[in-house]
Amino acid sequence: MKTAIIIGAGPAGLTAATELLKRTDIHPIVLESTRQIGGISQTVQYHGNRMDIGGHRFFSKNERVTAWWEELMPLQGSPALDDLLLDKHKPMAKGGPDPEKTDCVMLNRERVSRIFFLRKFFDYPISLKWATFAGMGMKNTFRAGCGYLKAILKKLPETSLENFYINRFGRPLYEMFFEDYTTKVWGVHPSEIGADWGSQRVKGLSIFALLKDVFLRPFRQAKDGQKKVETSLIEQFIYPKYGPGQLWTLAAERVQALGGEVLMEHEVVGLIVKKHQIVSVEVQTPQGKRTIPCDYCFSSMPIRDLVASLKGIDVPTEVAETAAGLPYRDFITVGVLAKKLKIVNGTHIRTWQNRVPDTWIYVQERDVKVGRLQIFNNWSPYMVKDYRNTVFVGMEYFCNEGDELWQMSEKDFIRMAVQELVKIDVVDSEDVLDTTQVKIRKAYPAYFGTYKQLPVIREFLDSISNLWCIGRNGQHRYNNMDHSMLTAMEAVDNIAAGKEDKQNVWNVNTETEYHEEKNKLQ
Repeated sequence: MKTAIIIGAGPAGLTAATELLKRTDIHPIVLESTRQIGGISQTVQYHGNRMDIGGHRFFSKNERVTAWWEELMPLQGSPALDDLLLDKHKPMAKGGPDPEKTDCVMLNRERVSRIFFLRKFFDYPISLKWATFAGMGMKNTFRAGCGYLKAILKKLPETSLENFYINRFGRPLYEMFFEDYTTKVWGVHPSEIGADWGSQRVKGLSIFALLKDVFLRPFRQAKDGQKKVETSLIEQFIYPKYGPGQLWTLAAERVQALGGEVLMEHEVVGLIVKKHQIVSVEVQTPQGKRTIPCDYCFSSMPIRDLVASLKGIDVPTEVAETAAGLPYRDFITVGVLAKKLKIVNGTHIRTWQNRVPDTWIYVQERDVKVGRLQIFNNWSPYMVKDYRNTVFVGMEYFCNEGDELWQMSEKDFIRMAVQELVKIDVVDSEDVLDTTQVKIRKAYPAYFGTYKQLPVIREFLDSISNLWCIGRNGQHRYNNMDHSMLTAMEAVDNIAAGKEDKQNVWNVNTETEYHEEKNKLQ
């Protein structure tokens, strides 16, 4: 029997293992360097409360992906706790499970994400509503209008993320709602970041797209009854009862039930190459080093680490230097459990105790370091131990391993985070009940540094015939979860068909039509 080594127990790795077991006779061995299943899509538990690291909406226009999710966790057929408390009605799956009685269930959730700027809420993405103009003020609104007209008349060369945003929104709106937040996320100014990131993450979104959505939305219906809208205008998504880690834990269990292996705390430290094929993988475990032979290798590990781990092959100097220069952004989340929030619901959406309805809140305030807030109650009421009486907030910080934020002690970091939350009037300090901190290395592959030379690395890696680079870090591409899964599916498709060409795997998430356009809810 042939063996496939799969590096990483995240969405890409576990999808690859499952697909191999279902469609081939290849034996998959998943190697995970940590104790956590799911990669950045893990769910962390602390004192009965759960944190989604980064926030993961489950939606895709690809029905193969949605069917994969629903096979593991069917859509709800009865109301969840928060909807019961409010007597709220949502689309349900006929004959689907009751989330109040079973755990293996996907919930139908409302997508509400807003920008917090000048201590006010603005729609995310920016909408053309009176509330937006009132919040900006007459002067800023006039400036924004003039800036957008100028952007229409004179397009900038899209050599950077800054120019990408200015072309679509005008300079004033870019400076108000994109510049500072983007700098927080990546640690460099948008003028130094490739436009690829914008084209991948926001694709068709622009002022024109917002206008089109406002005027045509009532008349534009997809065949399945879902409204077809641009990038971030999706209004609903599905979500596991206990967060994304629940689904990926089930996926790992299924891999093992089907005969595959999932080995935790197995860090890959070397890949042995002979005649342009990986023949074995060296692994560091708590019990010591071991070598595992293989016929195929799927890598979702960071490309920088992958290239550095290759043995038995001459790595060209240009490839080695380019890989070593690939940048990553690390991530720290502080969980804050509070009795209540100071900010209240000003939307038309009914909520328990008039809490804000947001899943994400993008913090544009210049006087704090926090980049984004998550309200875990709104992702799923079951993420919070005492949903009725407490609110669990995730404060997200973007940093580089070894910098000032990363080096701070946990105690000092949490103190700083709570002070920032109080400073921007989200909570009162006396309402804070509990706190925790989680660090994630290489959470986001970045689009600067040597990123533009990535094709040089890709060409070299593709010359190793049985190596398949999958997932976000495996391709150094800021993929959503569904695209990470699709890279794995395409790779297994090729192996099952006896194809060695890898172009289709690398081409996932490069289409011009936005990938988040359709969310399958029945």
